[in-house]
Amino acid sequence: MPHPDDPEYGTAAAVAKWTAAGRIVRYALASRGEAGIAGLAPAVAGPVRETEQRRAAAIVGVHDLQFWDFPDSEIRNTAALRARIVAAITDTEPDVLVTIYGGAQFGPDAPNQRDHIEFAAAVTEAYDGLAAPPRWLFQSGGPATHVEAVDGYADAAVAALAAHQTYFAVLDPGTAVEDQARRIVDMTTPAGPGGRLSGFICERRAFR
Repeated sequence: MPHPDDPEYGTAAAVAKWTAAGRIVRYALASRGEAGIAGLAPAVAGPVRETEQRRAAAIVGVHDLQFWDFPDSEIRNTAALRARIVAAITDTEPDVLVTIYGGAQFGPDAPNQRDHIEFAAAVTEAYDGLAAPPRWLFQSGGPATHVEAVDGYADAAVAALAAHQTYFAVLDPGTAVEDQARRIVDMTTPAGPGGRLSGFICERRAFR
């Protein structure tokens, strides 16, 4: 993912389910989100956001995190970024790779960020260049082609998102952080006929 808190949008409930079942999940983030808190200098915001991301990840059972220190708000699909993505995939050999949605819009009047679009493109390009890519590449955050049933894990997703306490307190100081988190989880992890669902776009599948 490009920034801290990106793993929590629509993905945290699925991650909590996977780790509870004994799956190993690792996070790699291109930046520390140092440009993401209004009123805080990047040198202050970066460590705050890293701490909050580690706390959020631990809530859903993830303890292996990498921060690559690409500049927040200037993440681009460069050779250096693709090389870092390839190295991470090669080192960990995952079965499933999940990145952020790379479409131009999340929905009507909801444009995507350039960092997200560029990062998703870099992941896809890096994936396509591998001789033996992971079996699946999914994007999270857009209109879903695949879903994971996550009933029973919504509270963990809310807690993980609310762990970004400083970020959300500044983003919307008039609304309690947990209320913001629950609203986002309700929106990104909707209820289906059999319970709550996390949605993913199948960007690539390697048949091997």
